[in-house]
Amino acid sequence: MVAVTADITAQNTFTDKIQVIGHFNLSISGTWAATVTVQRSWNGTDWFDVDTFTSNYEGVGFDAEEVYYRAGVKTGDFTSGTVAVRLSENRDFTSQTVFIA
Repeated sequence: MVAVTADITAQNTFTDKIQVIGHFNLSISGTWAATVTVQRSWNGTDWFDVDTFTSNYEGVGFDAEEVYYRAGVKTGDFTSGTVAVRLSENRDFTSQTVFIA
């Protein structure tokens, strides 16, 4: 299973990119005050916002096309703490709780 993680303690910090198709896992945890943004890219260079989170989260995302994802805190969106972010492949195609990018 491919996974990327980051312990974010400052603004303008993201996980490495991960290429996914279908379901993927998203975990956001820790004690923090920030806005975490999930972004997607067709080429791994140009990023587009798809969702934001302001509290801990465990869930599954879905994308029907093979694209890149990353998650982190954009400039101006960090206040304090440490945000632990993890994105990974998910081979469980029966998941019911899904945010759609």
